[in-house]
Amino acid sequence: MPDLPELTETDRALYEWQMWVPGMGEAGQRKLKGATVLISRVGGLGGLVALELAAAGVGRLILAHGGNLKLPDLNRQLLQTRAHVGLPRMDNIVTRLKELNPDCEIVGVKENITEANAAALVALADVVVDAAPLFQERLALNAAAMRGGKPMVECAMHTLEATVTTFLPGRSGCLACYVPEVPPTWTRQFPVFGAVSGTAACLGAMEVIKLITGLGTPLAGEMLCMDLGSMGFRRVKLPRRSDCEVCGSL
Repeated sequence: MPDLPELTETDRALYEWQMWVPGMGEAGQRKLKGATVLISRVGGLGGLVALELAAAGVGRLILAHGGNLKLPDLNRQLLQTRAHVGLPRMDNIVTRLKELNPDCEIVGVKENITEANAAALVALADVVVDAAPLFQERLALNAAAMRGGKPMVECAMHTLEATVTTFLPGRSGCLACYVPEVPPTWTRQFPVFGAVSGTAACLGAMEVIKLITGLGTPLAGEMLCMDLGSMGFRRVKLPRRSDCEVCGSL
């Protein structure tokens, strides 16, 4: 992001409090404004990531999620409304984010990530967020991000547990290092509370903000594992496999 956009007076008023964070300032806010983030799936996880990033002043969001809204989505997909059930979910997502931040460019892609579209979408972004429920999508995005040299923030949850990590091409392992292929028993439908999705989403959004601005230390090489039933948090080392077919040669 060599040519960063200038801040307007509206920007300075909107983001004044976060620019007070040590190390942030106007320089950090300009980095957010000049950044493009790709989010794979904008449901209970990715939707909250998108909401936080739009609120923080990220300049451009590319959102990939197909299909129509279903009633069971509404316990966690906070960008949606009951009146939109049965309609294309992306229309509502773009509308709601533009209501929050009309200055953020929102690119809505009405399809899920696949091996066919992943590389082209990743090429448009500075940072990638994986919030997809299916490992076919996760692994396709991971491969495209690693080969495209783009950092990827990985957010996941199941029942009362959630995980967040960051993969840095050439510096850390990748998703395929510990999930080399699609688990045979995994399905899209699983137990989920919106509050668990939201917890992982907010932490994932903070990882993105850190990567763009240079604040703090990203979770590269480590996974933050959360059990919200007991409120237990731990960090687990993630190995980088030299024989990984995706990142082993990076």
